[in-house]
Amino acid sequence: MIDAHHHLWDPARRDYPWLAGEALAPIRRPYTVDDLRAVTHAAGVHATVLVQTVPDQGETEEFLATAAGEDVIAGVVGWVDLTAPDVADRLARLAELGPLVGIRHQVEDEADPEWLLRPDVLRGLAAVGAAGLVYDLLVAPAQVASARKVAEQLPELRLVLDHAAKPPIAAGEWQPWADGIASLAARDNVACKLSGLVTEADWAQWQVGHLHRYADHVIASFGADRVLFGTDWPVCELAAAYEVVLDAAVSLTGPLTDPERLDVFEHTAKRVYGLGG
Repeated sequence: MIDAHHHLWDPARRDYPWLAGEALAPIRRPYTVDDLRAVTHAAGVHATVLVQTVPDQGETEEFLATAAGEDVIAGVVGWVDLTAPDVADRLARLAELGPLVGIRHQVEDEADPEWLLRPDVLRGLAAVGAAGLVYDLLVAPAQVASARKVAEQLPELRLVLDHAAKPPIAAGEWQPWADGIASLAARDNVACKLSGLVTEADWAQWQVGHLHRYADHVIASFGADRVLFGTDWPVCELAAAYEVVLDAAVSLTGPLTDPERLDVFEHTAKRVYGLGG
């Protein structure tokens, strides 16, 4: 199995503004490669994709160095300033440091719902595609329409929707999330991560049954060959341990055929991110 979405961090070395607040206190501690190795080994996960956590190219450089020396990390989705005039050169330099497979920006934190459509951002996104890299979409529901337009305007750019666009599971809401998922799935250059669902549910009282409707819609919309599993560890620990998230994903994909489950848990990640092995 491949875990296509996880993080590492150390609050003693870097500031993580999104980790502020009492609710996040349980995970406001270092999570290291040793911790990653322990949870993946216990769960039978043989490869992972390490994803950026802050808009800091220095973090990406560190992640690439870590991945270059750690067998379990097959790829890194890093950060670069998409609006930089020399973005193509920056991407090339990063790719020399380790297994860079994609780029992400925390678009959900941008006040402008059309931030992705700014000319300077679109230029950067085109450079990501030209470099043969994936762009991970971390968007709020209000930004899904812009993400769809990016997929239309840059058909050569492979896009991966993180955390299924964060469905409002705890509130039991369905629209406009469901239509947004369907609109993105209509573009064949977009894939979707089956990740982050437990932390969109009630952290203390969630059950797998609360997730089924949302996971079913993702899989029905994208098809198993465009869905990839991720734990969102260590963020998931707010609601569930690593192995519990994996068990939930196995349950959610229970109705699929064996080849379809192989897609979700391994083959889609390999295809989308170009992972070896």
